[in-house]
Amino acid sequence: MKDLLIKKIEELRGTVFELNEFLYRNPEPGNQEFAACEKICSILIQHGFDIQKNYLGIPTAFRATYGNGKPSIAYLCEYDALPEIGHGCGHNMISAMSIAAAIALREAVNSIGGQIVVLGCPAEETNGAKVAMAERGTFNDIDVALMVHPSDVTRESGTSLAMEALQFEYIGKSAHAAANPEDGINALDGVILLFNSINALRQHVKSDVRIHGIIKEGGVAANIIPDRAVAQFYVRSESSAYLKEVVKKVKDCAHGAALATGCTLNISNYELSYDNMIPNSTLQQAFSKNLKDLGVEHIEPPKKTSGSSDIGNVSHVVPAIQPYIGITQKHIPSHTREFADATQTEYAREMLIKAATALALTGYDIITDETLLYRIKKEFLDSQKAE
Repeated sequence: MKDLLIKKIEELRGTVFELNEFLYRNPEPGNQEFAACEKICSILIQHGFDIQKNYLGIPTAFRATYGNGKPSIAYLCEYDALPEIGHGCGHNMISAMSIAAAIALREAVNSIGGQIVVLGCPAEETNGAKVAMAERGTFNDIDVALMVHPSDVTRESGTSLAMEALQFEYIGKSAHAAANPEDGINALDGVILLFNSINALRQHVKSDVRIHGIIKEGGVAANIIPDRAVAQFYVRSESSAYLKEVVKKVKDCAHGAALATGCTLNISNYELSYDNMIPNSTLQQAFSKNLKDLGVEHIEPPKKTSGSSDIGNVSHVVPAIQPYIGITQKHIPSHTREFADATQTEYAREMLIKAATALALTGYDIITDETLLYRIKKEFLDSQKAE
């Protein structure tokens, strides 16, 4: 059967390469991926998947299913692009790999049983749809979730940081900055004090914490005391539990700045919050073995990352991995136009096929090996207790 899955992936080369290129040439930002969603769904429909569009009320999300047995294997698609850069994170390849794996794995489901679920997950870069999916029960009937992310190196799935996106709006009172400054309340001073307070806070948090922000609005003219100023921050930590402690400290800094300046303060979340990624080494090792069997000799071990992703939320409700596949033969940083262009090279296409095949073969292993699935789930439950 594994030989049949490998053959099926080979037969899908034209389809997945065309999808990879289509998404590259038609980049769409988060929650506006209408062409991408339609293109991917049309391919899945052609291969017998049942489609729910506008999934969970998210216009560019979808859920596609094939079969109705157990276990249930979920392949995750991302397809949002970066403003001005395009697919500098390689989400076009993520979709192509997941689609190829899902279509190929039908051969096993037809003869053995099980279910394949493909989830279209918009806006990973901002308001990741996986957050809503994890919260609203999408993964309750799914046994494992898998996806592969392009990179400049091939690496096992590791951790990611929990993240909260905070907005601080300071409301003051405008006045002429030279003629009657005593009548004003400077909202920008509130923001500046917030930055200074957070800088003082950095000494007293764990080393894995990252706090970084910008002044979104700071006034309109130098001779007018700003009556409104806005700062936006990302606050990150290895642990969702410790992140809550840090966020409280950051909010305390904000309230202190408001009190010192006489401003009114409004705090909100300007994007959804992401949980930390909980790795599953049992599931990862199954994927790595298949990738090595396909000729990928060097796979780097997982490493701690300072980034965040909504797959972290998925990993808190179901065993999940997001390994990396190297698509370049030299270092090219992600979130660049150069990395987006790299997704279209011959080398990247060959690595796409290898990763997609490994995804399909890992799905087959889970469907056919009850012991493997038991070990994956046991590690997941143990990790939940540790959290």
